[in-house]
Amino acid sequence: MKIILSRKGFDSQLGKQPSPILPDGTLLSMPIPSNDYLTYSSITWDGCSYLDIIKELKPRTYLNENSHCHLDPDLRAGTIERAEGWMPAFGQTGSSLTELRENGVKEGDVFLFFGWFKHTEYHKGKLRYIPKAPDIHVIYGYMQIGNIVKSPTQIPEWLKYHPHSNIDNYMDAWGKRMNAIYLPTHHLSFAPTMPGCGTFTFDKRLVLTKEGYCRSRWEFPASMQGIKISHNPHGWKSDYFQSAARGQEFVMDGTPAVMDWVSNIFNILNGK
Repeated sequence: MKIILSRKGFDSQLGKQPSPILPDGTLLSMPIPSNDYLTYSSITWDGCSYLDIIKELKPRTYLNENSHCHLDPDLRAGTIERAEGWMPAFGQTGSSLTELRENGVKEGDVFLFFGWFKHTEYHKGKLRYIPKAPDIHVIYGYMQIGNIVKSPTQIPEWLKYHPHSNIDNYMDAWGKRMNAIYLPTHHLSFAPTMPGCGTFTFDKRLVLTKEGYCRSRWEFPASMQGIKISHNPHGWKSDYFQSAARGQEFVMDGTPAVMDWVSNIFNILNGK
């Protein structure tokens, strides 16, 4: 089994603000801007549009009612209206897809989605970033791969809304076999009581960033020191791992040490 740390959501160039850790612990990853058909004003969380949340946190954001977004990975059922048969999905293309293929990522492997987050609070009735809260990389979701859609002919009807299913935008990529959509298993193979895809509520065990360091410097258990992590094989330092600045997919083998770390993360879903 391979474990893939997959960077998603707002960054310093796309979105230009952290995704919020909401006061109730919800890790609300903000999809990056794009030319896809969905807008930030058309996707919602708990009755509020993503655009309203973004603007409340950053009133001078460059995003507006006409800004479109790339809802991928699409993990939350209630974000938009769904067709019958819907399940979570994640698309990848280009060099990032090549990274996954060259590292042998296949059915049964596990994505751990992470991004740039910051804690928020309500102040005078409005949501804001907590002053002086650190900028951190946090794991917010997961997917064990159950099936990989590799061509347009394999796209089921319910999946045709997904940005990576868009034939016009991705025709060249499909033709060059440089586009794929990952669909989840029904349950985790190593934890059969848990769904094969979902999101986490904030817990310190989900934080990759080493406390007191910049967000790209990660802390893993000592037992993982020196294991090969793709995209930056020379990232290990004496007391942290330096992640690649623009890397999206970080692949590692599911060694006993890695799987112990992963199991500890999934214990969160069982309240352990």
